[in-house]
Amino acid sequence: MSCALTQGYNLDCRNSVAGIKEVHIIEFDNVSTITAAAGVISGITKATGKKFWKYSLIKQTGSAEEAIQVNEENGTLHVNQTIKFPTAKLQAAVRNEIMLLAQNRLMMVVVDNNGIGWLYGQINAMLMNTGAKAMTGVKFGDRNGYEFDFVGFEPVLAQQVDAATLSTLETVG
Repeated sequence: MSCALTQGYNLDCRNSVAGIKEVHIIEFDNVSTITAAAGVISGITKATGKKFWKYSLIKQTGSAEEAIQVNEENGTLHVNQTIKFPTAKLQAAVRNEIMLLAQNRLMMVVVDNNGIGWLYGQINAMLMNTGAKAMTGVKFGDRNGYEFDFVGFEPVLAQQVDAATLSTLETVG
């Protein structure tokens, strides 16, 4: 059988936290090679002069999610990927960048609050979803800023990005 199971799962220590702390974004076409084995990425080659742009997040506001979609009748399987996060304060520079993000196919590395990176949009890219929006808020304590919402459809779950590769994302290729 080509899809034979290879391991079980045991409960681990309770030393994990939820949420994401940063997202690194690059245009999909500016990544030329990804080196990976056993679900772990050990290298990302960027086009000359290109880099991932880091988006630092407000704590406890961002999320990344993957949902495996199986269609028994058609014998298909794919993964829906979603990344959502807000920014504070409406600003022209952020508004302009949102318009560029909306026009692009993107590759994104999410760094969770455990310090582990995950590559989203590796094969088919991530796209800004229609859920992204700008808002003024109503009350003084409401959010005044933008909400980013990205979606992707991949054949497999996101691969982990090793620490050495994470440290090179913002380095120009």
